[in-house]
Amino acid sequence: MLDTVGGPDTGRFLRTLNQGGALFPVYPLGFTGADEAAKAGFTVSTTQVRSSGTQLAELAALLDAGTIRVAIDSTFPLADARAAHERAARGHLRGKIVLTVPNP
Repeated sequence: MLDTVGGPDTGRFLRTLNQGGALFPVYPLGFTGADEAAKAGFTVSTTQVRSSGTQLAELAALLDAGTIRVAIDSTFPLADARAAHERAARGHLRGKIVLTVPNP
């Protein structure tokens, strides 16, 4: 699992992993679940990375191929960003909230 938010709450994703699973927090600062992950046999890579065009292109290829999937809770047009924030505030999200930008 790729956690693009990271931080102290990254450990919440450990319960979603299958046997032999891996967790990759992009921002690992404050992550304290390494011992729990090791006991469960999970791999956790807490290396903080800086993006580059090459890395983003590789990530895009993995997304396009379906190797990495992103769970989307809901989608809002950019003009409805307030409604997206309200959705986030209600909690119980099942993925990311996406704001769409119209083509010029």
